[in-house]
Amino acid sequence: MRNMLETYWRLIAVQIRSQASYRANFFVEFLASVLSTAMVFISLAFVFERFGNIAGWDLGDVAFLYGMVEAAFGLMDMFFSGFDPQNFGLQVRLGRLDQILLRPIRVTLQVIGSEFLLRRLGRILQGLVILLWALQRVEITWTVAKVLYFPIVFVSMIAFFGGLFVIGSTLTFWTFESVEIVNIFTYGGSEMMSYPMHIYPAGLRRFFTYVIPAIFLNYYPAIYFLNKPDPFGMPGWVLFLSPVAGFGVLFVAGLFWRYGLRRYQSSGT
Repeated sequence: MRNMLETYWRLIAVQIRSQASYRANFFVEFLASVLSTAMVFISLAFVFERFGNIAGWDLGDVAFLYGMVEAAFGLMDMFFSGFDPQNFGLQVRLGRLDQILLRPIRVTLQVIGSEFLLRRLGRILQGLVILLWALQRVEITWTVAKVLYFPIVFVSMIAFFGGLFVIGSTLTFWTFESVEIVNIFTYGGSEMMSYPMHIYPAGLRRFFTYVIPAIFLNYYPAIYFLNKPDPFGMPGWVLFLSPVAGFGVLFVAGLFWRYGLRRYQSSGT
C-alpha cells in the first residue's frame, strides 16, 4: 500500500509540475472556471428574486445543494480525470492503453495518476464559497450526528461521480459512442442534483432513485440537514443511504473495470 501511494504521488507530482510551468494558462483556465460557475449561480439567484422559491425551497436551500454538488464534482474531476470517458476513450483509440498494460505498475494506478487537473480548483473553490454562503443563510440545528455525517455525504458524492467516470471509461473498451450517454449521467447528473428532486417528473425521479441512486447522495441528506419534510414519504433510514449509494456505485464500477480489463483486446494502433 505504501509503495502504491508513493507511486501515485510521483505520478501526480509530475502532472502538477507540468501544469505549474504554464502559469498564465493555469490562471486563465482557473478564472474561466470560477466565472462560468458564478454566472450560473447568479442567474439562478435572479430566478429566485423573481419567484421567491422553487417548490418550497428558497435560494439558501438550493445553494446548499448546489454548493455541495459543485465542490464534490470538482474534486472528483480533479482526482478521477484520468478516468474521464472522453479522454480515456481517446487513449484507447490511440493504443496508449496497450502501453500502460505493458508496464509493471497496476493499470488502475497508472490511469488515475495520468491526469490531475489543477484548473478544477476554480470549480471547487466556487462550490465551497456557495456552500459556505448557504450555511450562513439556512438554519441548521447542528448535532453530533449531523457534524459527523456531513463529510461522509461529501465524500460519498465524490465516490459516486468517480464510479460513473470509471463505468464510462470501461464502456469505451467496446464502443466509442457511449461517451455522450455517460456524460448525461455525470455532468448532467451533477446539474440535476443541484436542485430539489421533487421538481422533476415521476419517471425521471424513479430512474435516479432505483437505477442510478443519485437521490440519496444530495437530496435526502439535504432534507436531513435542513429539516425539510419528505414529499415522497420514504422511510426515515433513507436519509442515511448516502455512503451506501456513493461507495456502492464505486464498488460496482471497480468490478466492471476489472471485467473490462480482462476482456480488453488491443486497438491495433
